[in-house]
Order: sequence, then structure tokens, then C-alpha cells
Amino acid sequence: MHEFICFNQNYLRAEESSVSAVSSAAFYGRGVFTTIAIRNKKLFLWKKHWRRLFENAAKLQIDLSEFTEEIVYNSFLKLIEINNFTNGRARITFFDESSSKIWNFSTEKRTSFLITTADLYEVKTDLRVGISPYSVNSTSPLAGVKSCNYLENVLALEEAKSHGFDEAIRLNERGEIVSACMANIFWLTGGKLFTPSRTTGCLNGTTRQFLLEKLDAAESEKGLEVLENADAIFLTSSGIGVVQIAEFNNRKFERKFEEISQCLDSDENE
Repeated sequence: MHEFICFNQNYLRAEESSVSAVSSAAFYGRGVFTTIAIRNKKLFLWKKHWRRLFENAAKLQIDLSEFTEEIVYNSFLKLIEINNFTNGRARITFFDESSSKIWNFSTEKRTSFLITTADLYEVKTDLRVGISPYSVNSTSPLAGVKSCNYLENVLALEEAKSHGFDEAIRLNERGEIVSACMANIFWLTGGKLFTPSRTTGCLNGTTRQFLLEKLDAAESEKGLEVLENADAIFLTSSGIGVVQIAEFNNRKFERKFEEISQCLDSDENE
């Protein structure tokens, strides 16, 4: 992570910021976030990220009425200049700092926002992907929401790494492919590109949205057998872009289909 952060429009070092320990954010993880790719000091797919933040915040009843798109966008640009980098990644988090109805206390705090930046991930070209034993509940009120309650994803990733994998595919309670632990998934079969539909409980990632708009891809509800017979499998996220995996469940793939992996090479900023 870079040296300086933005917390409620104040620019300071990370250790100087704080969120109330008795807030809904601290007690329950009530908050939303998104990670954005920075390209030539610009926020890639910013409009998509901003729309999803507001949609997710509304689902969790987090008040964003004090924050305009202009305020947040300009805060990003200023932090990029302060940390003096051109390409990287950034995360914005909105924390609900109000009290909960269960543990009520008197406070005037409502919502805080934090922006952090960092260098780009060093993406492996030989990604090994397994199958996670932890299923996704497609009926959960958090399904499809990028909330601060993200520990389940982290634990699933750690479990995969403990078995020598870089990532793992997660299924829902019906045995349908949902996503990887930290990324969306696409697969290519017979020249056709597919990705899980939102009814599976998957997050509607901004990179996922971009690919669905730019490529001839279809949403579907399928089980693991389609991955076992796929011609190629791709993981997508703002942090890694589009990466073709090298091995899934001990099956190795030839590295090809570069046109899909390179489709983010665009000045698109919507």
C-alpha cells in the first residue's frame, strides 16, 4: 500500500485514520467497497464502480447522501497525485459509523469513506485453480454485494492456497458455478464465451460487466462439468484484469486466446 490515504477528504498516513470501534461497521462489517484499476492516472471503469457502490449501499441501508460523485472522484485524483504514481490500483470503502439497534449509543457519526492506493498485483501466468469446499448462499441478503463482510472470501482463498492452489472455484447450494474466491470467472467452449449469471449469487464485477458488453458472452447456470470440458478458463477482476488460468483441478490448459485476455486494452472509462 502507498504511504498516504484519504479519509473523509483528509490526506494522512494510514496509522492516523480510525473508524469507531462501536459502530455498525466494526460490529457487523456494515460497509461497501470497490477496487479500481488506475491507468495513466485515470480511474478505469469509474462510472460502473460508482453505480455499484450506490446500489450496494442502498441494499445495506448505508447513507451516502453526503457524498457526491464529484467529491469522491476528485479525492481519488488528489490522492493519486500525493502518492505520485501513474498505474496501480485503488480501493474506496464506505463505513457505516452509525450505532446499531442492538448495541445502541449516542453518536452523530453516519458514514465515513476511505481511499487507499497501491501498486498493481503481480499476476502469475501459471495460475493453478482448485475447487473450494465452501459454498455460496445464493439467497443470502449479501449475495452479489461487495460488502466489508468479506472474511468468507478470504478464508476460502487461504484454504485454496493451503492446498497449493492460487485460487479456487466456488459453487452455490445448487452446485452451480458462482465465481472464484476473489474474481469472476468466464469459460470458453466451442468458440462461445460463458460466465455465471447473477442468479447464482455471483458479484456483478465491473470487469465482468465490461466483458459482457464488449464480447459475445452469455450468462448461464452450470455445474463443474462445463469447466472440466472447457477450452479455456479466465478469471477477471479490477486487480488482475483478465487472466487465463494454466491448470484447473489438475487439468492443464494451453496458453492461447490472447484476444480475450487483451480486451481490456481500451480507453473505455464508463
